[in-house]
Amino acid sequence: MDILVIGSGGREYSIGLALSKDENVGKLYFAPGNGATCRLGENISIEDKEELANFAKNNNVDLTIVGPEAPLVDGLVDVFKSHNLTVFGTSKAAAQLEGSKIFMKNFLARNQIPTAAYIETQDVQKANDFIDTLDTPIVVKADGLCAGKGVIIAQSHDEAKAEAADMLSGESFGDAGTSIVVEEFLDGYELSVFAICDGENYKILPAAQDHKRLLDNDEGPNTGGMGAYAPTPLINDELYKKINERVVDPTLAGMKAEGYPFEGVLFIGLMIINGEPIVLEYNVRFGDPECEILMPLIKSPVSDLFYKAATKDLENLNIELSDKYAVCVVMASENYPYKSSVPAEIIVNESINKEIKKNTHISYAGVSLEDGKLFATGGRVLLCVGLGDSIKEARDRAYSRCGDIHFVGKKFRSDIAYQALK
Repeated sequence: MDILVIGSGGREYSIGLALSKDENVGKLYFAPGNGATCRLGENISIEDKEELANFAKNNNVDLTIVGPEAPLVDGLVDVFKSHNLTVFGTSKAAAQLEGSKIFMKNFLARNQIPTAAYIETQDVQKANDFIDTLDTPIVVKADGLCAGKGVIIAQSHDEAKAEAADMLSGESFGDAGTSIVVEEFLDGYELSVFAICDGENYKILPAAQDHKRLLDNDEGPNTGGMGAYAPTPLINDELYKKINERVVDPTLAGMKAEGYPFEGVLFIGLMIINGEPIVLEYNVRFGDPECEILMPLIKSPVSDLFYKAATKDLENLNIELSDKYAVCVVMASENYPYKSSVPAEIIVNESINKEIKKNTHISYAGVSLEDGKLFATGGRVLLCVGLGDSIKEARDRAYSRCGDIHFVGKKFRSDIAYQALK
């Protein structure tokens, strides 16, 4: 089958890499792709939704996979379906689960899905009054999409009030922050759980842990993610059962009952407190960098997973998962996440270790291609992915691969997966 992947990051590269190894897949297209996806398929420079749909029709594309949140929230899936095209991703209405934190929190409350106590408001005084009732730290969230950076964890009441005021004024996040959610801080450990959904049925992928902070020991500012590992030992069958029964089942039932069945990837950000799952947030697409470690853990053809979800046939899919562990380390540009960096040529040395060559790969994200050479042009430039029979082995292989890659200003954390290796 011929497949079109929408997006340009490491997530979309990783999906494309998995598809390129899938014997069911013929041609691969990326829109727009990045400087490395053209090594896996053909990059397409089309942004308009209708034009993309027409491209898919005219080129007999059998399946389109939408990677990022923005085109989902913008209704790309609805346009493709209006052209009778097969597309993996959720509708504009269902994408509100990520597109609006207020919608998401109210949905959780309506469906008795466990989440932190909260208030949603456009009024500074109401925000301040609620902040005064909470213990510190306090969480303040912009309502709309902020590329993963619209969540502030304030360490004092005064800081929380100042952040709320800045958001509501439009100073912090523009229109995305003119409505906010203020909520209690939950103290536990975080998990990322991904359910592939077809509106009624779903398949759960191995739970992962992301590392959001820029620096070792979870210090520094929040980023889009500096690394991840899966599966995590911080989950067991009992906790999976609770997540299914208390979160995934009522979410799919509630979305269907409210008129927008959920199809695509349901990314559940959870806080685990005394063995109980509490929903922090929903996203409607694969996490990045979690996608980069989940794709190589799927042994059965990934095209089957995406296609059967897109055609409401997950009930008849037997997904086979690897018994390996995967760890990825993000290599970022010099000034990330503060400002853009000067483009730098990427030099990749060939590993002489056979086990490293066999059990690692690179997923490219913020890169461009000039005269046959790759340049680091984005914040998160690439990810080194390692596989192993243990988390430690996978991590050590990922870091060994990091040593083979060079560009001016590169930086990365040295402690990915530390929670699991304490």
